[in-house]
Amino acid sequence: MTSAARPALSAALEGCTIVIAVDRRSGELAAALERHGAQVRHAPALTIVPHIDDEALISRTRELIASPPEIVVATTGVGFRGWMEAADEAGLHDQLHRALEGAQIVARGPKARGAIQQAGLTADWVAESETSTELGEFLLAEGVSGRRVAVQHHGSGADGLDELFTGHGADVVSLTVYRWGPPPDPEAVRRSVVATGTGDVDAVLFTSAPGAEEWISAARREGMLDDIRGMWAAGRVLMAAVGPITAGPLVDAGLSPLIAERGRLGSLVRGVVTHFGGGHAAGLETVAGRLELRSSGAVCGGRHIPLSRTGIDVLASLFAARGGVVSRASLQGALPRSGHNTHAVEMAVARLREALASPDLIKTVVKRGYRLNVVEPEGRP
Repeated sequence: MTSAARPALSAALEGCTIVIAVDRRSGELAAALERHGAQVRHAPALTIVPHIDDEALISRTRELIASPPEIVVATTGVGFRGWMEAADEAGLHDQLHRALEGAQIVARGPKARGAIQQAGLTADWVAESETSTELGEFLLAEGVSGRRVAVQHHGSGADGLDELFTGHGADVVSLTVYRWGPPPDPEAVRRSVVATGTGDVDAVLFTSAPGAEEWISAARREGMLDDIRGMWAAGRVLMAAVGPITAGPLVDAGLSPLIAERGRLGSLVRGVVTHFGGGHAAGLETVAGRLELRSSGAVCGGRHIPLSRTGIDVLASLFAARGGVVSRASLQGALPRSGHNTHAVEMAVARLREALASPDLIKTVVKRGYRLNVVEPEGRP
């Protein structure tokens, strides 16, 4: 059955446009979001380049078969699986499995542990924080001096573990199973950061730290990072990461993302669905019910209402005032080509009232402007 034929699970993401800055398993992630009503845009910031034919990887694998490691460090699920696949392609899978059976195997998180289990091996310890720092501290406390340690790295390879263990007397065999390549469609990435900064995106999802870092770099290059921060601060866009490592570049950029529980794609999807479908998105209680903004319109009283770009911009200005009065002059700034025509503001508000099908939701304040008719309005002068 194709993803298009699968029945909808909910309408929690109806009206939401979601960017997935993901290469690996992007189709699976998109299908899961679409089953809750989302419109998905693909903008992978990097690609994963496997090392299946990398002679260095196979050579080091043979070294480990000839002289098995005492400790095996798995830093990523996709990397550990890739290593097993590379060994299988080279006809070395069974020999490698026997070489690793007697080793102490440690994992840098649940995805790495899952890959270890899928390979028919057992993870003896898992870093709760999913960080290389915690993993390194654990093994140093156990003692690595004089021990043979195989370290499977993530794509960038720059986690410092090789140097740490070598500096404490270990015999380190370093394995980089995949590396990061350029985005498959740089223009899609550029469009995604511009759309996020201009309010045309409701959420951006990330599954790797290098991908998140490159997407943030693209936002800087386009001069959109401050706008994206503003949209995030206003609750207009959700940033979401599959785990704390992936979240790091977002936090460094001043964005606090939703972080999936247990570091899995299913948890990431559930977190996004709960955010938008469970009343966690920015909202106001109004006489017409709870009001939330979406990139395509609004959700009012649990009903998604598509709006024009002008309608969204006008409603966003009123929403930001949280029940306070917004002058006609301020609303004029949200209208394209309105000039000094105050009649254009009146017409835009009238069309917005009609679309919302709740005449009392937007109140006219004589000689002052307009306001949302909120329940217990905040900050009204």
